[in-house]
Amino acid sequence: MEIRQITEDYSVAPQIGLEHVPLIKAAGFKSIISNRPDTEDGAVPHDAVEAAAREAGLEFRYIPVISGQMTQENVDDQAAALGSLPKPVLAYCRSGARCTNLYALVREQQG
Repeated sequence: MEIRQITEDYSVAPQIGLEHVPLIKAAGFKSIISNRPDTEDGAVPHDAVEAAAREAGLEFRYIPVISGQMTQENVDDQAAALGSLPKPVLAYCRSGARCTNLYALVREQQG
């Protein structure tokens, strides 16, 4: 599992597996955001990741973003999640790129 730190409170990763949740917890993360739709090839269903995260004592949000089709609603939902979730937050998608781009748009929107 490759984690890329964007800021002190926000990091991104490619698709995580259930076996990664304890490692994410051990790394000090308090919350996980899934930006990967369940319908993408190779996606681990978000409800399984959510159950593992909650069992580990982590917060979880599912904000699916379709590759190449990011919406203002996606940006708003991510901003709301980042405003309410305990930090630090790990967001994941297929490669981590959508999570990174989404974060940049959230920051831009916040001025």
